[in-house]
Amino acid sequence: MGQAIAPRSLRSFTAINLVDDKFDNHSGKVSAVAGLIAVASFSGAEAQQTSLPPVTVDAPVARLRPVASKPSPDQLRARTALRRAARGAQPAQAAAVPFPNAGGLRADRNPYADAAAPYKVDHLQASGKFPEPLLNTPKTVTVLSKEVLEDKNATTLRQAVLSTAGVTLGTGEGGNAFGDRFFIRGFDARNDVFLDGVRDAGVSVRENFFTEQVEILRGPGSSFAGRGTTGGAINIVTKQASTEKSFYNMDTTFGTDHTKRVVLDVNQVISPTLAIRAGGVFQDAGVAGRDYVKDDRDGGFVTAKWTPLDTVKLSASYIHTNLHGLPDFGVPYYRPSTASTAGGPFPDFGANRNNLYGFVNRDFYHVKQDIGTLNGEVAITPDLTVSNKFRVQRSLLDYIGTLPESPSLANPLSASTLTANPQSRYQVTDVLANQTEATYKFNLAGWKNTALAGVEISQERASIDKYVGLSSESLPGGSAGSGSVSGISVFNPSQTYAVFPGTPTLSGLATKVGIDTKSVYLLDSANYNDFVILNGGVRLDDYNIKASGYGTVNSVANVFGSQTQQYDMPNFNVGAVIKPLPIASVYAAYATSSNPVGAEFDGTSAQYGGLAPSLNGNPNQILGPEKNRAIEVGTKWELFDRHLLLTAALFQTEKDNARESRNITAATAAPSCPYTATSGAVSCISAGAAYRIRGIDLSAGGKITDKWSVIGGLVLMQSEVTKSLVPPANTTLYTTNVGLPLSNVAHQSFSLLTKYQLTDVWELGGQAVYRSKIFGGTFLAANQGMQLPSYWRFDAFAEAKVNANWTAKLFVSNIFNKLYYDALYQSAAPFVLEAPGRTVSMVLSARF
Repeated sequence: MGQAIAPRSLRSFTAINLVDDKFDNHSGKVSAVAGLIAVASFSGAEAQQTSLPPVTVDAPVARLRPVASKPSPDQLRARTALRRAARGAQPAQAAAVPFPNAGGLRADRNPYADAAAPYKVDHLQASGKFPEPLLNTPKTVTVLSKEVLEDKNATTLRQAVLSTAGVTLGTGEGGNAFGDRFFIRGFDARNDVFLDGVRDAGVSVRENFFTEQVEILRGPGSSFAGRGTTGGAINIVTKQASTEKSFYNMDTTFGTDHTKRVVLDVNQVISPTLAIRAGGVFQDAGVAGRDYVKDDRDGGFVTAKWTPLDTVKLSASYIHTNLHGLPDFGVPYYRPSTASTAGGPFPDFGANRNNLYGFVNRDFYHVKQDIGTLNGEVAITPDLTVSNKFRVQRSLLDYIGTLPESPSLANPLSASTLTANPQSRYQVTDVLANQTEATYKFNLAGWKNTALAGVEISQERASIDKYVGLSSESLPGGSAGSGSVSGISVFNPSQTYAVFPGTPTLSGLATKVGIDTKSVYLLDSANYNDFVILNGGVRLDDYNIKASGYGTVNSVANVFGSQTQQYDMPNFNVGAVIKPLPIASVYAAYATSSNPVGAEFDGTSAQYGGLAPSLNGNPNQILGPEKNRAIEVGTKWELFDRHLLLTAALFQTEKDNARESRNITAATAAPSCPYTATSGAVSCISAGAAYRIRGIDLSAGGKITDKWSVIGGLVLMQSEVTKSLVPPANTTLYTTNVGLPLSNVAHQSFSLLTKYQLTDVWELGGQAVYRSKIFGGTFLAANQGMQLPSYWRFDAFAEAKVNANWTAKLFVSNIFNKLYYDALYQSAAPFVLEAPGRTVSMVLSARF
């Protein structure tokens, strides 16, 4: 039935209907409020309207609305993708800051870190293997972001890692190379260093000018990384090109240790889909507190990123580094007798800490790396991604150095002498590796899963030679052919500029080591409402190693031999996380790993982790892999607006079937330990030892306030040899290895880096590092009665933002010029590596 409605009422009614139509599928509150606004707006204009004839219209009829239906999974995924795209198109605005190199506005910011708190890293690079943020990852991980490396003034991996709690340094030994030899949670990790997730095989010395962040993963991880990783692994994340913004960076350093250093880093956006980034380093430097030592470097990197389609990402990179100079193999160790645990490095007993015991006219080092990588990633569907990474790499470790060993004590002590023994190596390591991975995301009974399946194939080759012609018989105390020089004064060495009669040459009798590995792995992380998170993984490595080389059999020199061994190594990990609060997690994890014979393939004998060639035709060292297992429980919290990550964990790692060295005679020889001498005893490797290490790991990283940043940690450990089948190295002091702690481990360590922004221009910061005493010993047992003293070291810096583009930063490293030591050689008459003294450096940084 029709009803007459005045024109002005019609207008109001029509407006309400239009608003109701617009918000038909939204809440009633929105429609009601919008309708009232419309009525008010039209009613407010009544006085200005002319009266019109009435209009007859039909009364409104209620419209039928479609019955709501549940969206399909495809519709849900499409809606989610649209929302994510919308959020990405309209990023949240960061708070204004005075200069473009501050916090989240840095054009070269770390993509894995919290933009508002760069000391706090939220994600690891391997997002497929570790899809959850670090808060939800059941593993202790320490990440040193680019900003942390800058504030530590750490230009090498060694400098960065050694100022981190829970990591110590080992030396090269007679049978393995000098270089980056790290111990994580008490276990050797020198061949557990990775570059963008691919093993960086062979010991090297690594620069940081191309590094985005350093990830230290603690505890066994063979299901993630393959062989080894007993105590953990280190992953170096390299800088990548970005299509976000072009930038041009330069850092120039001048230091009191005669350092002159320039680093360039340029990112150029070619188009919205293509960018190129390149950089380089030049350094001419000495080492504070060490006479004659040189630390010169140069290198460059280039990387390109191309995204031809939204579903296709391609990248390529090349890195070249060249480190060269005069090496420093440390200072001698004073020991009154083998029956005494007293003593220590000679500088602690009056010798000049600056003394160099090498030869300027003979000693040198060259460490080079050339690394090329191709990456491809294709999103086949929104939930399925396939990626491939191909790596080709060559590393060179080339040096002649002098070991200050076997001191001969005198009375007075200042008249003591030592033997200067040459140590040389020419090692070329070639690596070909390919990783293919598929990541699939799916929901199952309310659990959001991220599953990753991968295949990795790698080929590692090493050629290890040494120098001859190191003869020093023309020097007083020199011995023909060996290159050793005895009678060198400990307190007043005068051999530094000695002239040698010839030029060293390579022997031509290289040891060749080849490792071929084929691996398959499957990992899954399942998240239920961000309350319970489960993860697990399995991996199978088909490991094949061949070693060939030369040795002496029955007094016959240069006898050629070879042998091949193969192992299948299955490993797994499981973890569970419960989140009582969005900012907190509690977790438990269990993992295994394996160390096969020869895995430390820079070693030229089993005593140093390598595989020695069989010189008599019979295979030796037929020993199963060392087996490792670890359990860890912990909790993580994000505090202060989620800009500070706190971690606390209890852990225990156990190693079984560990290898030891024992002496055999002709009567005690066995097929696994053949006797290759004419008389006397020879060393042979056997398996069956066991070790255990347990402790607590505390760490923090991020911001406490908008102006106060911190990162640091405290690690307290206890270690013990739980089984041993051989006598200790020093039978005068010890009757058995069982019960002894592990060597090369600082059982208590602490580090803290902090900075505070005083004004928009000034920042002040500093670092404190503590290491407890470190025991010396053979293999892992602290069985020699020697130790390095504990120490505290303090650093400080002040930073001034000169203007929008320039920053000046003054560093004082080792403020109090503390005399301390990094590592102890495995020997009854050892030497120790002395750390640098105080250095003052100025770094001028340009950001455009």
